[in-house]
Amino acid sequence: MLRIGVLALQGAFAEHETMLDRIGVEHFQIRQKSDLDVPMDGLIVPGGESTAIGKLMNDLDMTESLRERIMDGLLVFGTCAGMILLAKEVENDSRRFLQVMDIGVKRNAYGRQLGSFFTHDDFAGKRIPMTFIRAPYIERAGEGVEVLSVVDGHIVAARERNMLVTSFHPELTDDTSVHSYFIEQMVRKA
Repeated sequence: MLRIGVLALQGAFAEHETMLDRIGVEHFQIRQKSDLDVPMDGLIVPGGESTAIGKLMNDLDMTESLRERIMDGLLVFGTCAGMILLAKEVENDSRRFLQVMDIGVKRNAYGRQLGSFFTHDDFAGKRIPMTFIRAPYIERAGEGVEVLSVVDGHIVAARERNMLVTSFHPELTDDTSVHSYFIEQMVRKA
């Protein structure tokens, strides 16, 4: 049986757990470094405040262990802040966190809270609901990065090897397509 770790330091981790429950996937929370030793088939890094999550990862001495696990092939899905944490480059922030995915992102690319919006658009060939909250987007995708979704001319979902990221929050809708994609197209095929 599959088991997915959900980084539960800050942000929308409970909503991701609800989505995993809906698609019948076992999960557990990662709250401290020792939780990284629990066997897992994949990891979700939720949306929230990237600076807060990054600081907590550093304070709890988790950053290097997470980076190594991902570089060694641990499947990971990052939403919004999770995308910022995984990116090698963040245009409007000098801080760097995991730096494992060959993308350059722009934080709060759509502006502050008032710039948040909801739309329907294509993700990996399927039309789905998308909730953007103070969202980043991908400004630069490296050679090995597969673009999975573009909204209004901006890359909002991508995959590179064992890493999947979205600018939007699929955990805040009733549609399980993105979580199912992560499980069926990545975790089960690993």
